Formats: sequence, structure tokens, C-alpha cells
Amino acid sequence: MVAVIIIPLTIVAILGITAYLIYRFLIYDFLCRQSVAKTLQKYNIKKTPFQIIKEYHSSKGENISEKEIQNLEKHYRQHEPEQFLAMYDVIRDKSKTSEND
Repeated sequence: MVAVIIIPLTIVAILGITAYLIYRFLIYDFLCRQSVAKTLQKYNIKKTPFQIIKEYHSSKGENISEKEIQNLEKHYRQHEPEQFLAMYDVIRDKSKTSEND
């Protein structure tokens, strides 16, 4: 009698956890990536988030590895998507000031 209750509950729990993990690690990141791409396209920015981060840190004089850039890209994409626009503005402003000098 107890098996009739425990087995379906276990199956539902496993399916629920699996669905949550698929959403959290695959679908959520895909949606965040799509949102950032649309935002960059909206402002007519031709650079990728990877390029923006790399150029931003290069302009600050920091040399970071590709793995660190990928980690930063994922963090910004999921938690602070507006950072891409802020970094792009800094890069653009620096290039304008260097052209004027």
C-alpha cells in the first residue's frame, strides 16, 4: 500500500528536479543570451558580448584570459545585462577621445 504512494511521488519528484535543472542551466541561459543579442541589435552594436568585455578590459590595461571573459560574459548575461551597454559606452568614449587627441 505504501509503495503505491511512494513510487509515483518519487517519479514526480525526479521529473520535477530534472525539469528545473534543464530550465535553469539550458533554457534560462539561452533566453538571457537572446535578450542580450536583441538589446545589442536594438542599439545597432555590431560587437559580440565577448568582444565588448575583451576590449573593455584591454582599454583598462587588464589582460584577462578567454576563460575569464567567458565567465564574466555568462555572469553579466544572466545577472547584469546592462553592463554590456555600459562597457560599450566606455569603449566608444575612449575611442572618441583618442581620435580627438
